Parts: sequence; C-alpha cells; structure tokens
Amino acid sequence: MIFTTSSALLDAVVLSVVSAEGSYGYKITQDVRSVMDVSESTLYPVLRRLQKDGFLETYDMEYQGRNRRYYKITSNGVILLDNYRREWIEYKKKIDSILLGITQE
Repeated sequence: MIFTTSSALLDAVVLSVVSAEGSYGYKITQDVRSVMDVSESTLYPVLRRLQKDGFLETYDMEYQGRNRRYYKITSNGVILLDNYRREWIEYKKKIDSILLGITQE
C-alpha cells in the first residue's frame, strides 16, 4: 500500500483487533498485517505502549506446553477505540468527498 500509516491509525486497528476477541501477539500481528503493511518489530512496541497506557491488559496461559501472552482491551481501551471509530468516520467522509467526489448528507 502506498499510503503511510499514522500511529493513531495503527493504535485504532490494534485495539479493534484485540477487542474482537482477546488474542495473542502473533495472531494480532497476522490480523493487522492483513489490512496494513507493518512489521512485527513495529507491532510489539505498540502492544507494550497500549498496555503501559492502560488500554490493554495481558494474561498468560499455557498453550502446547508453553506460556502464551494474551491481550485484552480494557474499559479505557474501549473508550479510546470508540473515539477512534468516530474520528475515522468523519475523516473518511472528508477524504471520500475529495478523492471520490462523494458528497455527504
């Protein structure tokens, strides 16, 4: 994709992926990479920052004899995600009006 990804958009996508079903790092990475070009080395710091800021929480569970770290969105994370979604809708309307000539009602 030729469009660059802002940190806010990446945060919004990560929070959305985790909110759909609390998930582990590798799965989150694969889900995010299905919609944007981003490396694992970029995503793990985002997960850590969102956790540090109180938007995600983690828990470990055994999977096939190893511990796997799972991520779950917090109530503050849900609030932030809702804000991102509202902002996205407005942003998309403005971009669509210019790029596609779509007028909004």
